[in-house]
Amino acid sequence: MSLTPRPHDSSRVIAVLGPTNTGKTHLAIERMCAHASGMIGFPLRLLAREVYDRVVAIKGPERVALITGEERIVPRDARWFLCTAESLPLDRDVAFVALDEAQLGADRERGHVFTDRLLRARGREETMILGSEALRPVLRALVPEAEIIERPRFSTLSYAGAKKLSRLPRRSAIVTFSAEEVYATAEMLRRLRGGAAVVMGALSPRTRNAQVAMFQAGEVDYLVATDAIGMGLNLDVGHVAFAGLSKFDGQQRRRLTVAEMAQIAGRAGRHQRDGTFGGLTEEGPDAFEPEEVAAIEAHRFPRLDWLYWRDGTPDLSSIDALLASLARRPEHERLRAAPEATDLRVLKRLAEEAGVRDRARGNVARLWAACGIPDFAKLGIDPHARFVGRVFGYLAQGNVPHQWFADEVARLDRVEGDVETIAGRIAAIRSWAYIAQRPDWLADPAHWAARTLAVEERLSDALHEKLTQRFVDKRTTALAKKIGSGVGALPVEIDAEGEVTIDTHAIGRLEGFRFVVAPDATASDKRLLLATAEKRLGAERRRRADALVARDDSGFALDDDGLILADGLAVARLKRGASLARPQLALDSALDCLDPAVREAIATRLRAWLTAAIGRALRSVAAAAEAARAPAESPALRSVAAALESGAGFAERLPLRAAIESLSAGDRHWLRRQGVTIGALDLFDPRLLKPSAQAWRRALLAAAGMPAPPLPRAGATTLPRGSAGAVPLMGYRPLGAQAVRIDLVERVARAAHDARAADGRAPFAPDPALAVSIGLEPATIARLMAELGFRPAPVSAEGPPHYVWRGRSRARESRPAPDNAFAALAELVRR
Repeated sequence: MSLTPRPHDSSRVIAVLGPTNTGKTHLAIERMCAHASGMIGFPLRLLAREVYDRVVAIKGPERVALITGEERIVPRDARWFLCTAESLPLDRDVAFVALDEAQLGADRERGHVFTDRLLRARGREETMILGSEALRPVLRALVPEAEIIERPRFSTLSYAGAKKLSRLPRRSAIVTFSAEEVYATAEMLRRLRGGAAVVMGALSPRTRNAQVAMFQAGEVDYLVATDAIGMGLNLDVGHVAFAGLSKFDGQQRRRLTVAEMAQIAGRAGRHQRDGTFGGLTEEGPDAFEPEEVAAIEAHRFPRLDWLYWRDGTPDLSSIDALLASLARRPEHERLRAAPEATDLRVLKRLAEEAGVRDRARGNVARLWAACGIPDFAKLGIDPHARFVGRVFGYLAQGNVPHQWFADEVARLDRVEGDVETIAGRIAAIRSWAYIAQRPDWLADPAHWAARTLAVEERLSDALHEKLTQRFVDKRTTALAKKIGSGVGALPVEIDAEGEVTIDTHAIGRLEGFRFVVAPDATASDKRLLLATAEKRLGAERRRRADALVARDDSGFALDDDGLILADGLAVARLKRGASLARPQLALDSALDCLDPAVREAIATRLRAWLTAAIGRALRSVAAAAEAARAPAESPALRSVAAALESGAGFAERLPLRAAIESLSAGDRHWLRRQGVTIGALDLFDPRLLKPSAQAWRRALLAAAGMPAPPLPRAGATTLPRGSAGAVPLMGYRPLGAQAVRIDLVERVARAAHDARAADGRAPFAPDPALAVSIGLEPATIARLMAELGFRPAPVSAEGPPHYVWRGRSRARESRPAPDNAFAALAELVRR
């Protein structure tokens, strides 16, 4: 692969590198506007639209163009173009070209696009590459002629520690990594602080701008966003709080890199005003490590050694030639072949269909263009490929049919529904807007581009209204009646954030039921004001108590410390009870201000919620607690049930061997009904391995006075031995250097017995695919097979390890091995 030819190789190439809040984008806009013509490629449609509006204010709408996948505004005399990186027109001759966020060349899905623009997009007079300092080494190798300019951050970015959602300062942005988390966090902020604006990459520019305007105007003090805010969107944010530090990247859920953390955290502060960042939890997988904090504060990140590359001008003579071009590997050592992006996956799927190959003869360019339709609605590869295949089927015959297009757009032109429904329609209309922007796909593309834009704008306005209704509560709690006379006649007010004022004098805050006196409200000249407020606070507290008793179960939650929360504030704590599944609760001391009868009513309500919540989250544990104390049950079942309760749903089989052997068929049937599996090595309820159930298990263990191990990583099949949660009490059996989830241990056990030969004695090899899917290391497999009652069998050095049944497992007493594999499995199940 050659890095040439490039247009305008003699033009000046400038690379502006540095952290966020350095004014790189502003510099590019200034430089572009100083030239007779120019264009800039951005990573997001939202950002392209934002800069387009800024340049229009400078140059006028008749001279400025916007080109994205879903929107195209190109006046006849356009000279300055704002585009997404994918839509950057490389064949246009302009004096200035800039590429923003060039370090995205290392992104798995879109990296090859940014690398292609980095290598091939050049201005006639000047080219500017904007990116992170991490890009420096690979830029030196790929674009040696580039003049690198380092831009330091204008303000200081510092770590402010972890703060609960209810304690975040005003002008904070809370960053999550899915639409579900955005909505849940915004809902909590509505209840705690009156509301929040919402920003996600999937929002249309119109909705996003309306939400940001609400935040910028101070109508709400909090903004909940995905990591889309990390890509240069201009926001007046003082603090960035991370709700988590991991995200799904299209392949797996992984922890953010330090560079990604810094990109997002850097949104805090503006120009020369300092900013802060932090998390919502101090410990666990969503907490910052000290070395991460140090790197972010010092803007010190691992350098990029390579970028992803894919042939930007593939051979379109045939499908096979196209596939071969896209599979071509780069020759430069600083480039890597790009992972298979969505467009290529769609192409390969369609290339398998004979009908597509027939229609593609002479239409390969159109086929490849159709494969570039983004999966805006996140349908998945199969439904999306079917949609693309249908579009190409029409394109191979001429144009997309007017009636089909019109019917689909009309179907989406409805504004009723909730937030998720309208957001789904916006995602869908973007696909049709993308099709309408292709100049030769429709008979009247200009008409349909305007029509799809109008539908998107209507849906966007409706979505903004729905988001505001759902996540912003402008009503404040106030007490405005006058009482008594003199100072007592002054109005006592409590705002939505709990701030208590008397005749505009701030005297403290009401946080739940606890009144916290303001530092300047303790002077003797304000004692009468405080006394007056206390009288009024009694009525407000009683109102809050009545609301607490009346609320439904969804209004309560249990946090990681065993606190029962209502609206994010602690109202009680779990404590040791008669048994693990029957904990007691102690009301928070803030409720001591209430009458005893009111406190008892709250305690009764919370006990009812606690019992119901345990029954929902840990049904088998609750059932085991009852069975362990039921005189009508057999002694064997009571013993097994007591062990399951004490282990919060998990119990090792070996200590219960005698009791398990004594279980009747009815006892075993009862355990199965409760969801309990009698495994080869453990008894367990697999539902309790889910994160929500694990949190409840840990809380009950802690309340019972047992050392509660940390929660394991969500969804982990194996953990390094000794890591967080890698213990039997959390459902992971240590085996060698790994700890394996107990339900998967049972799966391996069943597979091993199924794999034994008919005579039960012949050597066999465990299914390697099962071990690989779980992530078992060879030493772990050997240890597990020994635990299950197998021993190694001699085989040739080239083959995989084989095993034979030795007649017993660790969880079984010594006795002759069954005569065959079927009997062995039956014996195992019986026990």
